[in-house]
Amino acid sequence: MQNLKRDSESNVLIQMFILQETPIDLQYARNICQNPANGALTSFEGIVRADKHNEARVSELLYLADQEACMSEGGKIIKEALSQFSLTDAVCIQRIGQIKVGEAAVWIGVWAPHRDEAFKGCRYIIEEIKKRLLIWKKEFYNDGSNSWIHGSENPIIF
Repeated sequence: MQNLKRDSESNVLIQMFILQETPIDLQYARNICQNPANGALTSFEGIVRADKHNEARVSELLYLADQEACMSEGGKIIKEALSQFSLTDAVCIQRIGQIKVGEAAVWIGVWAPHRDEAFKGCRYIIEEIKKRLLIWKKEFYNDGSNSWIHGSENPIIF
């Protein structure tokens, strides 16, 4: 987990978007922002589920990403949320690599003085992350099969 520091002038976190292969430390994530101005924390945790595919079930996912593009665009999304809503802090941690059923694939935390803006900011971030990040998803099934499924609308180029 990266070391996050608060900007003393704006009182907003400098590093807000994190892309990582390791499991998300949810306790750490929830406690990132210790700001007495915050009256609300809204969080979203996207968890890998065992969807049914024909007669098989998802056992794990593989997320591949254009890491440089994701870091750039993820940072932009967070900054947009901070400017559009009355938020004090916003953090998104996106997993890449292999992730098993039941594990968190993404965690978003949005802090604000009041709940309404926190909910709006959190919703904005997840919707934009899903639309704009260059991340591709491959499902692995308990019968040994696998398939690429929806994700970024951009083609995979290796």
